[in-house]
Amino acid sequence: MTERRLLDVEDLQVSFYTRSGENQAVRGVSFHVDAGETVGIVGESGSGKSVTAKAALGLIGHPGKIIGGDIRYRGESVIRWSDKQWRSLRGNKAAMVFQDPMTALNPVKKIGAQMTEVIRRHRRLSKEEALKEAIAKLREVGIVEPERRVEQYPHEFSGGMRQRVMIAMALSCQPELLLADEPTTALDVTIQAQILDLLKEIKEKSNMAIVLITHDLGVVAQVCTRVLVMYGGRIMEEGAVEDIFYRPGHPYTQGLLRSVPKRGGGSRERLVPIEGTPPDLLDPPPGCPFIERCPHAFGKCTERPPLFELGEGHRSACWLAADGQRPAFAEKGNRDGSRLHRGEEKDA
Repeated sequence: MTERRLLDVEDLQVSFYTRSGENQAVRGVSFHVDAGETVGIVGESGSGKSVTAKAALGLIGHPGKIIGGDIRYRGESVIRWSDKQWRSLRGNKAAMVFQDPMTALNPVKKIGAQMTEVIRRHRRLSKEEALKEAIAKLREVGIVEPERRVEQYPHEFSGGMRQRVMIAMALSCQPELLLADEPTTALDVTIQAQILDLLKEIKEKSNMAIVLITHDLGVVAQVCTRVLVMYGGRIMEEGAVEDIFYRPGHPYTQGLLRSVPKRGGGSRERLVPIEGTPPDLLDPPPGCPFIERCPHAFGKCTERPPLFELGEGHRSACWLAADGQRPAFAEKGNRDGSRLHRGEEKDA
């Protein structure tokens, strides 16, 4: 492990115990985050992205439980920490921005009171010093007249402004790592762009590492340097942004890319959805979780594929990549694999 390594997640397994049975939300996920980098975790709803991020900060509550694996922060295992130890990590060294700031903020407390509470808890400042710091952070994230705004309640802010407040609150204790869970989903396109620009600006100023959880590949392309593609509680592919967008090594990644509108595509552009539905994680398939929706599936796919190396930092959990070559996926395939083939394809 290098000195730059902030977070290591190894073989993480998280389940939720419901009346219907055990929902295996995360099934053996491993990844790392280095200081100063921006990592995107992308996939459909229910793929395990948010659960993975929450587990990394000790935020899995009942009926959920981490049942296996390890989480290390700067080399120290934290997975069995007490609540008190987790609280010392959250806010000080790592922070999280949630999808819906209206539910994350207390509606009956003024913004200033909520921010100073966090700052005083972690930085041991006086009430006056904490208020000054809160005002400074609000100004830093682009909120006009922060001296007045700290006296207002969450409902007096627009959606974009509330998200800026959440980012300011997360940054108020100067964390090394920020996990942002779908931070732009509930916002219109213009405000989304502003929030993404803000995150990029903050990263450049502080060299803070960011983990961005999203289902939007356009967001990933704008902000991230490395991408993890999740599906069915597992990582299907990981690599640099250029690898994922121009040299995808898994059929699921290709399916996601085909379903995204292309710049300049026009109103007649035909988007190709991924047919079928995600696997039932109450009874997940033992092999590749994408097997029922994959047009290239064959007999070997009933066994769980490891992550095969396709290049430096580029790996794919697909049996077609077993020889270390990036697969050239056929336009159509069948279950017995007779139309499967490997080789080099031209970059899109």
